[in-house]
Amino acid sequence: MAQRRVMPSMPASGPGGDPAPNTEADLERRLAEPTPAVLDALRPLGGDLVVLGAGGKMGPTLARMARRAFDLLGRRDRVIAVSRFSSPDAKSALRLAHVETVRCDLADHRAVAALPEAPLVVFMAGQKFGTMDAPGTTWMMNTVVPAYAAERYAGSRIVAFSTGNVYPLTAVSAGGAREDHPLAPVGEYAASCLGRERVLDCTSRRDGTPMAIVRLNYAVELRYGVLVDIVRAVLRGDAVDLRMGYVNVIWQGDANARALQCFAHAASPPFVINVTGPETLSVRDLAEHAGRLLGKAPRLEGEEARDALLSDARRSVELFGPPAVSVGQMMAWIVDWLQRGGRVLDKPTHFEERRGAF
Repeated sequence: MAQRRVMPSMPASGPGGDPAPNTEADLERRLAEPTPAVLDALRPLGGDLVVLGAGGKMGPTLARMARRAFDLLGRRDRVIAVSRFSSPDAKSALRLAHVETVRCDLADHRAVAALPEAPLVVFMAGQKFGTMDAPGTTWMMNTVVPAYAAERYAGSRIVAFSTGNVYPLTAVSAGGAREDHPLAPVGEYAASCLGRERVLDCTSRRDGTPMAIVRLNYAVELRYGVLVDIVRAVLRGDAVDLRMGYVNVIWQGDANARALQCFAHAASPPFVINVTGPETLSVRDLAEHAGRLLGKAPRLEGEEARDALLSDARRSVELFGPPAVSVGQMMAWIVDWLQRGGRVLDKPTHFEERRGAF
Protein backbone atom coordinates (compact mmCIF):
# COMPACT_ATOMS: atom_id res chain seq x y z
CA MET A 1 0.00 0.00 0.00
CA ALA A 2 1.09 3.59 -0.57
CA GLN A 3 2.18 5.58 2.41
CA ARG A 4 -0.73 7.53 3.82
CA ARG A 5 -0.36 11.29 3.83
CA VAL A 6 -1.08 12.68 7.29
CA MET A 7 -2.56 16.17 7.43
CA PRO A 8 -0.56 18.59 9.60
CA SER A 9 -2.34 20.58 12.26
CA MET A 10 -2.90 24.05 10.81
CA PRO A 11 -4.62 27.24 11.99
CA ALA A 12 -7.56 28.68 10.04
CA SER A 13 -5.38 31.11 8.13
CA GLY A 14 -3.57 31.00 4.85
CA PRO A 15 -0.16 32.01 3.58
CA GLY A 16 0.79 35.43 4.86
CA GLY A 17 -1.89 35.33 7.55
CA ASP A 18 -4.79 35.20 5.11
CA PRO A 19 -7.82 34.52 7.35
CA ALA A 20 -10.46 31.89 6.71
CA PRO A 21 -13.39 33.11 4.56
CA ASN A 22 -16.11 34.17 6.99
CA THR A 23 -18.93 35.15 4.62
CA GLU A 24 -20.25 33.71 1.38
CA ALA A 25 -19.37 36.95 -0.39
CA ASP A 26 -15.76 36.60 0.78
CA LEU A 27 -15.70 32.93 -0.26
CA GLU A 28 -17.13 33.71 -3.70
CA ARG A 29 -14.59 36.50 -4.19
CA ARG A 30 -11.68 34.19 -3.40
CA LEU A 31 -12.97 31.38 -5.61
CA ALA A 32 -13.21 33.82 -8.53
CA GLU A 33 -9.92 35.71 -8.15
CA PRO A 34 -7.67 35.08 -11.19
CA THR A 35 -4.02 34.29 -10.68
CA PRO A 36 -1.23 36.05 -12.60
CA ALA A 37 -0.88 32.84 -14.63
CA VAL A 38 -4.53 33.10 -15.72
CA LEU A 39 -3.90 36.66 -16.90
CA ASP A 40 -0.85 35.50 -18.83
CA ALA A 41 -2.83 32.68 -20.48
CA LEU A 42 -5.74 34.91 -21.54
CA ARG A 43 -3.72 37.99 -22.53
CA PRO A 44 -2.93 36.89 -26.11
CA LEU A 45 -6.36 35.32 -26.71
CA GLY A 46 -8.78 38.03 -27.79
CA GLY A 47 -12.55 37.90 -28.10
CA ASP A 48 -15.59 36.96 -26.06
CA LEU A 49 -15.74 33.93 -23.75
CA VAL A 50 -18.80 31.71 -23.36
CA VAL A 51 -19.31 29.36 -20.42
CA LEU A 52 -21.76 26.58 -21.33
CA GLY A 53 -23.43 25.01 -18.29
CA ALA A 54 -22.54 27.96 -16.07
CA GLY A 55 -25.27 27.38 -13.50
CA GLY A 56 -23.66 24.49 -11.63
CA LYS A 57 -21.39 24.37 -8.59
CA MET A 58 -18.26 25.66 -10.39
CA GLY A 59 -19.65 27.57 -13.35
CA PRO A 60 -20.53 30.86 -11.63
CA THR A 61 -17.11 31.29 -10.02
CA LEU A 62 -15.30 30.34 -13.22
CA ALA A 63 -17.35 32.86 -15.22
CA ARG A 64 -16.61 35.57 -12.66
CA MET A 65 -12.90 34.67 -12.68
CA ALA A 66 -12.84 35.13 -16.44
CA ARG A 67 -14.69 38.45 -16.15
CA ARG A 68 -12.30 39.66 -13.46
CA ALA A 69 -9.33 38.60 -15.59
CA PHE A 70 -10.65 40.53 -18.60
CA ASP A 71 -11.17 43.60 -16.41
CA LEU A 72 -7.61 43.41 -15.06
CA LEU A 73 -6.33 43.07 -18.63
CA GLY A 74 -8.30 46.15 -19.67
CA ARG A 75 -10.45 44.14 -22.09
CA ARG A 76 -14.04 44.92 -22.98
CA ASP A 77 -14.68 41.44 -24.38
CA ARG A 78 -17.81 39.83 -23.02
CA VAL A 79 -18.08 36.87 -20.68
CA ILE A 80 -21.38 35.11 -21.35
CA ALA A 81 -22.79 32.51 -18.96
CA VAL A 82 -25.18 30.02 -20.59
CA SER A 83 -27.49 27.82 -18.53
CA ARG A 84 -31.11 26.96 -17.89
CA PHE A 85 -30.68 29.07 -14.72
CA SER A 86 -33.20 27.24 -12.56
CA SER A 87 -32.06 29.57 -9.76
CA PRO A 88 -32.89 33.24 -10.44
CA ASP A 89 -30.43 34.22 -7.69
CA ALA A 90 -27.53 32.65 -9.58
CA LYS A 91 -28.43 34.58 -12.71
CA SER A 92 -28.77 37.85 -10.81
CA ALA A 93 -25.43 37.36 -9.03
CA LEU A 94 -23.66 36.85 -12.35
CA ARG A 95 -25.21 39.96 -13.86
CA LEU A 96 -24.14 41.99 -10.82
CA ALA A 97 -20.61 40.81 -11.57
CA HIS A 98 -20.99 42.11 -15.17
CA VAL A 99 -21.24 38.61 -16.62
CA GLU A 100 -23.86 38.46 -19.34
CA THR A 101 -26.38 35.62 -19.07
CA VAL A 102 -28.24 33.65 -21.70
CA ARG A 103 -30.94 31.20 -20.72
CA CYS A 104 -30.70 28.09 -22.89
CA ASP A 105 -31.57 24.41 -22.79
CA LEU A 106 -28.34 22.93 -24.13
CA ALA A 107 -30.23 19.77 -25.13
CA ASP A 108 -32.17 21.87 -27.67
CA HIS A 109 -30.12 21.78 -30.86
CA ARG A 110 -31.79 24.86 -32.35
CA ALA A 111 -31.29 26.88 -29.17
CA VAL A 112 -27.58 25.97 -29.08
CA ALA A 113 -27.20 26.92 -32.76
CA ALA A 114 -28.54 30.39 -31.91
CA LEU A 115 -26.03 31.09 -29.12
CA PRO A 116 -23.68 34.08 -29.50
CA GLU A 117 -20.42 33.77 -31.38
CA ALA A 118 -17.31 33.41 -29.21
CA PRO A 119 -13.72 32.38 -29.94
CA LEU A 120 -13.28 31.09 -26.37
CA VAL A 121 -15.62 28.45 -24.91
CA VAL A 122 -15.68 26.60 -21.60
CA PHE A 123 -17.93 23.54 -21.68
CA MET A 124 -19.13 22.54 -18.18
CA ALA A 125 -22.51 20.89 -18.83
CA GLY A 126 -23.16 17.34 -17.68
CA GLN A 127 -25.12 15.07 -15.38
CA LYS A 128 -23.88 12.68 -12.71
CA PHE A 129 -26.39 12.25 -9.93
CA GLY A 130 -29.65 10.67 -11.03
CA THR A 131 -27.97 8.40 -13.57
CA MET A 132 -29.42 5.27 -11.97
CA ASP A 133 -32.96 6.67 -12.22
CA ALA A 134 -32.67 8.39 -15.60
CA PRO A 135 -29.76 6.94 -17.60
CA GLY A 136 -31.15 8.27 -20.87
CA THR A 137 -30.94 11.85 -19.61
CA THR A 138 -27.37 11.28 -18.46
CA TRP A 139 -26.32 9.98 -21.87
CA MET A 140 -28.11 12.86 -23.57
CA MET A 141 -26.35 15.45 -21.40
CA ASN A 142 -22.95 13.79 -21.48
CA THR A 143 -22.69 12.79 -25.15
CA VAL A 144 -25.28 14.52 -27.35
CA VAL A 145 -25.06 17.97 -25.74
CA PRO A 146 -21.25 18.10 -26.20
CA ALA A 147 -21.77 17.25 -29.87
CA TYR A 148 -24.19 20.17 -30.25
CA ALA A 149 -21.74 22.51 -28.51
CA ALA A 150 -18.77 21.35 -30.59
CA GLU A 151 -20.76 21.81 -33.80
CA ARG A 152 -21.88 25.33 -32.80
CA TYR A 153 -18.39 26.41 -31.80
CA ALA A 154 -16.34 24.58 -34.42
CA GLY A 155 -13.06 26.42 -34.81
CA SER A 156 -13.25 28.17 -31.43
CA ARG A 157 -10.89 27.27 -28.60
CA ILE A 158 -12.81 24.91 -26.29
CA VAL A 159 -11.89 23.87 -22.76
CA ALA A 160 -14.19 20.97 -21.84
CA PHE A 161 -14.63 19.56 -18.36
CA SER A 162 -14.48 15.80 -17.99
CA THR A 163 -13.78 13.64 -14.94
CA GLY A 164 -11.26 11.24 -13.49
CA ASN A 165 -14.10 8.70 -13.45
CA VAL A 166 -13.11 7.73 -17.00
CA TYR A 167 -10.18 5.83 -15.43
CA PRO A 168 -10.55 2.44 -13.79
CA LEU A 169 -9.80 1.97 -10.11
CA THR A 170 -6.01 1.77 -9.86
CA ALA A 171 -3.64 0.37 -7.25
CA VAL A 172 -3.07 2.92 -4.49
CA SER A 173 0.64 2.12 -4.60
CA ALA A 174 0.80 3.31 -8.24
CA GLY A 175 -0.05 6.92 -7.35
CA GLY A 176 -2.99 7.36 -9.71
CA ALA A 177 -3.72 7.12 -13.43
CA ARG A 178 -1.76 9.34 -15.79
CA GLU A 179 -3.39 10.87 -18.85
CA ASP A 180 -2.21 8.01 -21.09
CA HIS A 181 -3.58 5.30 -18.79
CA PRO A 182 -6.02 2.94 -20.57
CA LEU A 183 -9.57 4.17 -20.00
CA ALA A 184 -12.00 1.72 -18.38
CA PRO A 185 -14.86 3.58 -16.71
CA VAL A 186 -16.76 1.92 -13.86
CA GLY A 187 -20.53 2.33 -14.12
CA GLU A 188 -22.90 4.01 -16.54
CA TYR A 189 -22.16 7.60 -15.50
CA ALA A 190 -18.44 7.13 -16.09
CA ALA A 191 -19.10 5.36 -19.39
CA SER A 192 -21.16 8.33 -20.58
CA CYS A 193 -18.28 10.65 -19.63
CA LEU A 194 -15.94 8.59 -21.77
CA GLY A 195 -18.57 8.98 -24.50
CA ARG A 196 -18.33 12.76 -24.08
CA GLU A 197 -14.56 12.62 -24.53
CA ARG A 198 -14.87 10.43 -27.63
CA VAL A 199 -17.40 12.81 -29.19
CA LEU A 200 -15.19 15.82 -28.48
CA ASP A 201 -12.12 14.05 -29.86
CA CYS A 202 -14.01 13.15 -33.03
CA THR A 203 -15.30 16.68 -33.64
CA SER A 204 -11.92 18.23 -32.84
CA ARG A 205 -10.20 16.05 -35.43
CA ARG A 206 -13.00 16.50 -37.97
CA ASP A 207 -13.27 20.29 -37.70
CA GLY A 208 -9.76 21.16 -36.57
CA THR A 209 -11.18 22.67 -33.39
CA PRO A 210 -8.49 23.23 -30.73
CA MET A 211 -9.64 21.66 -27.47
CA ALA A 212 -8.44 20.86 -23.99
CA ILE A 213 -10.14 18.13 -21.96
CA VAL A 214 -9.91 18.63 -18.19
CA ARG A 215 -10.26 15.44 -16.17
CA LEU A 216 -11.23 16.83 -12.77
CA ASN A 217 -11.47 15.13 -9.39
CA TYR A 218 -12.40 16.35 -6.85
CA ALA A 219 -13.00 20.12 -6.57
CA VAL A 220 -13.54 21.37 -3.01
CA GLU A 221 -14.80 24.60 -1.49
CA LEU A 222 -16.32 25.31 1.93
CA ARG A 223 -19.91 24.39 1.01
CA TYR A 224 -19.32 21.26 -1.06
CA GLY A 225 -16.80 18.53 -1.74
CA VAL A 226 -15.17 15.40 -0.40
CA LEU A 227 -13.50 17.20 2.49
CA VAL A 228 -16.79 18.83 3.47
CA ASP A 229 -18.45 15.40 3.46
CA ILE A 230 -15.76 14.00 5.75
CA VAL A 231 -15.70 16.92 8.20
CA ARG A 232 -19.52 17.01 8.39
CA ALA A 233 -19.63 13.29 9.15
CA VAL A 234 -17.13 13.67 11.98
CA LEU A 235 -18.92 16.73 13.33
CA ARG A 236 -22.29 14.92 13.38
CA GLY A 237 -20.90 11.66 14.70
CA ASP A 238 -21.73 9.79 11.49
CA ALA A 239 -19.54 6.96 10.24
CA VAL A 240 -16.90 7.75 7.62
CA ASP A 241 -16.88 5.00 4.99
CA LEU A 242 -13.33 3.80 4.30
CA ARG A 243 -14.03 1.44 1.39
CA MET A 244 -12.79 4.02 -1.14
CA GLY A 245 -9.90 4.69 1.14
CA TYR A 246 -7.88 7.20 -0.90
CA VAL A 247 -8.78 10.34 -2.85
CA ASN A 248 -7.36 13.35 -4.69
CA VAL A 249 -8.79 16.83 -4.13
CA ILE A 250 -8.14 20.39 -5.30
CA TRP A 251 -9.42 23.78 -4.18
CA GLN A 252 -12.12 24.97 -6.58
CA GLY A 253 -10.36 28.28 -7.20
CA ASP A 254 -7.23 26.39 -8.24
CA ALA A 255 -9.30 24.14 -10.52
CA ASN A 256 -10.94 27.19 -12.15
CA ALA A 257 -7.55 28.81 -12.70
CA ARG A 258 -6.09 25.68 -14.27
CA ALA A 259 -9.08 25.31 -16.57
CA LEU A 260 -8.69 28.86 -17.90
CA GLN A 261 -4.95 28.34 -18.33
CA CYS A 262 -5.77 25.34 -20.51
CA PHE A 263 -6.91 27.69 -23.30
CA ALA A 264 -3.23 28.22 -24.01
CA HIS A 265 -2.76 24.47 -24.54
CA ALA A 266 -5.86 23.70 -26.63
CA ALA A 267 -5.02 21.61 -29.68
CA SER A 268 -6.42 19.22 -32.27
CA PRO A 269 -6.51 16.38 -31.37
CA PRO A 270 -7.43 17.53 -27.87
CA PHE A 271 -4.91 18.24 -25.15
CA VAL A 272 -5.85 16.09 -22.12
CA ILE A 273 -4.91 16.87 -18.53
CA ASN A 274 -5.72 15.65 -15.03
CA VAL A 275 -6.70 18.53 -12.77
CA THR A 276 -6.48 17.59 -9.12
CA GLY A 277 -4.12 17.86 -6.18
CA PRO A 278 -0.74 16.10 -6.27
CA GLU A 279 -1.24 14.07 -3.08
CA THR A 280 -2.80 10.65 -2.64
CA LEU A 281 -4.84 11.32 0.49
CA SER A 282 -5.97 8.74 3.02
CA VAL A 283 -9.64 9.07 3.95
CA ARG A 284 -8.77 7.62 7.35
CA ASP A 285 -6.12 10.28 7.92
CA LEU A 286 -8.45 13.04 6.74
CA ALA A 287 -11.15 11.89 9.18
CA GLU A 288 -8.67 11.64 12.04
CA HIS A 289 -7.29 15.08 11.23
CA ALA A 290 -10.83 16.48 11.20
CA GLY A 291 -11.35 14.84 14.57
CA ARG A 292 -8.27 16.56 16.01
CA LEU A 293 -9.42 19.94 14.73
CA LEU A 294 -12.92 19.37 16.10
CA GLY A 295 -11.83 17.76 19.36
CA LYS A 296 -13.98 14.77 18.51
CA ALA A 297 -12.99 11.18 17.69
CA PRO A 298 -14.23 10.09 14.24
CA ARG A 299 -16.33 6.98 13.68
CA LEU A 300 -14.69 4.87 10.97
CA GLU A 301 -16.46 2.13 9.05
CA GLY A 302 -15.10 -0.53 6.71
CA GLU A 303 -11.61 -1.23 5.44
CA GLU A 304 -9.57 0.40 2.71
CA ALA A 305 -9.37 -1.50 -0.56
CA ARG A 306 -6.04 -1.79 -2.34
CA ASP A 307 -7.33 0.26 -5.27
CA ALA A 308 -9.20 3.54 -5.62
CA LEU A 309 -10.27 6.19 -8.13
CA LEU A 310 -7.06 8.20 -8.32
CA SER A 311 -5.44 10.55 -10.84
CA ASP A 312 -1.78 11.44 -11.24
CA ALA A 313 -1.47 15.26 -11.33
CA ARG A 314 2.18 15.48 -12.36
CA ARG A 315 1.45 17.05 -15.76
CA SER A 316 -0.75 19.69 -14.13
CA VAL A 317 1.89 20.54 -11.55
CA GLU A 318 4.63 20.69 -14.19
CA LEU A 319 2.59 23.15 -16.29
CA PHE A 320 0.86 25.22 -13.63
CA GLY A 321 2.80 24.67 -10.42
CA PRO A 322 1.39 23.33 -7.16
CA PRO A 323 -2.12 24.40 -6.11
CA ALA A 324 -2.15 27.65 -4.14
CA VAL A 325 -4.42 26.28 -1.39
CA SER A 326 -3.12 23.21 0.45
CA VAL A 327 -5.19 20.33 1.76
CA GLY A 328 -4.35 21.28 5.32
CA GLN A 329 -5.56 24.82 4.63
CA MET A 330 -8.82 23.53 3.15
CA MET A 331 -9.42 21.31 6.17
CA ALA A 332 -8.82 24.18 8.60
CA TRP A 333 -11.11 26.51 6.66
CA ILE A 334 -13.89 23.90 6.35
CA VAL A 335 -13.79 23.13 10.06
CA ASP A 336 -13.93 26.84 10.85
CA TRP A 337 -16.80 27.35 8.38
CA LEU A 338 -18.92 24.48 9.68
CA GLN A 339 -18.32 25.29 13.35
CA ARG A 340 -19.61 28.81 12.69
CA GLY A 341 -22.72 27.43 11.00
CA GLY A 342 -21.73 28.33 7.44
CA ARG A 343 -24.16 27.29 4.72
CA VAL A 344 -23.53 24.07 2.82
CA LEU A 345 -25.06 22.90 -0.45
CA ASP A 346 -26.07 19.59 1.18
CA LYS A 347 -25.16 17.64 -1.96
CA PRO A 348 -23.01 14.65 -0.94
CA THR A 349 -20.31 13.71 -3.44
CA HIS A 350 -20.70 9.94 -2.86
CA PHE A 351 -16.93 9.68 -3.28
CA GLU A 352 -17.06 6.33 -1.46
CA GLU A 353 -19.02 4.71 -4.31
CA ARG A 354 -16.92 1.90 -5.84
CA ARG A 355 -19.40 0.54 -8.42
CA GLY A 356 -20.03 3.82 -10.23
CA ALA A 357 -23.73 3.89 -9.29
CA PHE A 358 -24.87 7.51 -8.98
